[in-house]
Amino acid sequence: MIHLFPNASGISAGLTRRQWLKMSALAGGSVTQLVNTSDLRANPSESTRRLPKSCIYIFLCGGPSQPDLWDLKLNAPSGIRTEFQPLQTNVPGLHFSELIPQVSRHADKLALIRSMTHTNNDHAGAIAHSLLGQLPTNAGQVFADRNDHPALGGILHKSLGESGALPAWVVLPRQFSVGGPSFKGQSGGFLGSTYDPLSFDKERRGSLTDAPLRIGSLEFPEGVNDHRLVSRNGLRQVLGRPVESAATIRAEEAFDQAYGLLTAPQTRSTFDLEQEPAKVRDRYGRNEYGQSFLMARRLVEAGVRFVNVFWTFFDKKGCQFNLWDNHGVASDVCGVDGQLTGRQQLTHDYCTPSFDHSFSALLEDLTERGLLDETLIVVAGEFGRTPRINKTSGRDHWAHCYTQLLAGGGVQAGAIYGSSDAQGAYVKDSPVTPDDFAATILHAFGLDPETPIPDIAGRPVRVTTGLPVTALF
Repeated sequence: MIHLFPNASGISAGLTRRQWLKMSALAGGSVTQLVNTSDLRANPSESTRRLPKSCIYIFLCGGPSQPDLWDLKLNAPSGIRTEFQPLQTNVPGLHFSELIPQVSRHADKLALIRSMTHTNNDHAGAIAHSLLGQLPTNAGQVFADRNDHPALGGILHKSLGESGALPAWVVLPRQFSVGGPSFKGQSGGFLGSTYDPLSFDKERRGSLTDAPLRIGSLEFPEGVNDHRLVSRNGLRQVLGRPVESAATIRAEEAFDQAYGLLTAPQTRSTFDLEQEPAKVRDRYGRNEYGQSFLMARRLVEAGVRFVNVFWTFFDKKGCQFNLWDNHGVASDVCGVDGQLTGRQQLTHDYCTPSFDHSFSALLEDLTERGLLDETLIVVAGEFGRTPRINKTSGRDHWAHCYTQLLAGGGVQAGAIYGSSDAQGAYVKDSPVTPDDFAATILHAFGLDPETPIPDIAGRPVRVTTGLPVTALF
C-alpha cells in the first residue's frame, strides 16, 4: 500500500508521543515519510497552506461497513473477508469494493483515516459523540440542548464570521433524528440560536422518490407574501425597540438576519435546483440523496461555509431507519422489502449504489468547477462494522476500528493515515478519536484546538478537546 505524505524536511524532533503517533502511518509493512508539524507556526508549508472556504460533511447514518467498502482484508479467513470482489482504484495498490466502482476511480482525490476508534457501540451515544466532536457532558443525554458545546458549523460561524447574505451553516435534507428530537452536534449550543443551522423541510417522504427538496425554513406562512413582509419590516422600523437591552438587540439582529435571507435574490436563486441542467441533476441522481449532494455543491459555490448532509432513509410510509446499519434483520429495513440479508441491504438502491452514483458525481463536479481545493469534503459515520460476518450475511456495530474519508480543502490526496490489524478488529497504529477528527476539520480552516469561544456564562473554552491529524495536510 502506498502512503503519500511528502515533506522535504524529513522527520521532526522533540515531538510528544501522541504527536509522533499521529504523524506515523504504517500499513502493509510500508513506512510513511513523516511531516514536520512540531511547530505549525514555524512550518513554512503550514503557514502558507491555502485554507478551504467551505465544508460538505456527509454523515452515513448507521455506520458504513469499512471491511466491505474501503478497508478490505483480502487475506483474512472466510467469515471475515468480504464477500464482495475487490477493485483496483486509480491509486496503485489501493483496493476498494466492487460496491463503489465509480468512487474507486476517484480514490486519488481521497485521504483515508483507517484508524478511527472509540468505545461506544450504541447508535445514539456514538452519533452524539461523533457529531459533537467530543463526549457529551452527560453521557446519557444524546439529544440537542442549548447547554451543549457548539457543533462544527456553529464554531466556524462564530470564529470566521458570516457568509454574506446566505447562512453560514445549512443542514440537508433535514436534521438527523429518529422519530424525536435531533441528536447533539446539530446546533450552535451555548453560542445561542444565532449560530444554529438553516434546516430544510421536516416532511417525511420516500427518500428514493424524485420529489423536490422543500426549503421549509424559507417559505412564508399562509397569507404572507413579499409585499406583506416588506410592510411588516417597515412597521418594525417605525416602532423601534420597546426596551434597550441585550436581549432586544439580539432579537433585532436575528430579525435582520432572517429578513435579509428571505429578501435576498441570491437566496431564492441558490436554493432553486430547477436552475441546474437536467443532465447534471440526472448525474447526481433524481432522489433525495443525489439532489442533496447537488444542493450542497450549489451552496458552497454560493459561499455557504458548512453544509451537513445526513444520509438516512424514509420509506414511502414515512418510516425512518439508519440505512447503513446492515445487520440483515427485518427491523432495519422498516418493511421496505421485507427481510433482507446484510449483503442484500448493502446492494439495495438506498445504500451503496446511490452513494456511489451521487458521491462520485460530487467529486467530479467540484473538480471540474475548480472548487475541490477550496472545499473540504468529509464522509463519516458514528462507527464501523464488525470484522466477523453474522449469520444473516451482515455485520454488527463496531466502534473499535473503522474508516473515514476526507477530500479537497488542502488534504493530502491519495493518502492513507493509520491502519487496522490483519482482521480489521483493532487499530494497529495511529489511533484517531471522534474528538481528533473534529479537531482535524477545524485545523483545515486554520483553527487551533486552543482557539477560545465563550461558553454560556461568557467564559472562554477551547473549540475542541481533540488533537488534529496535521500530517494529512
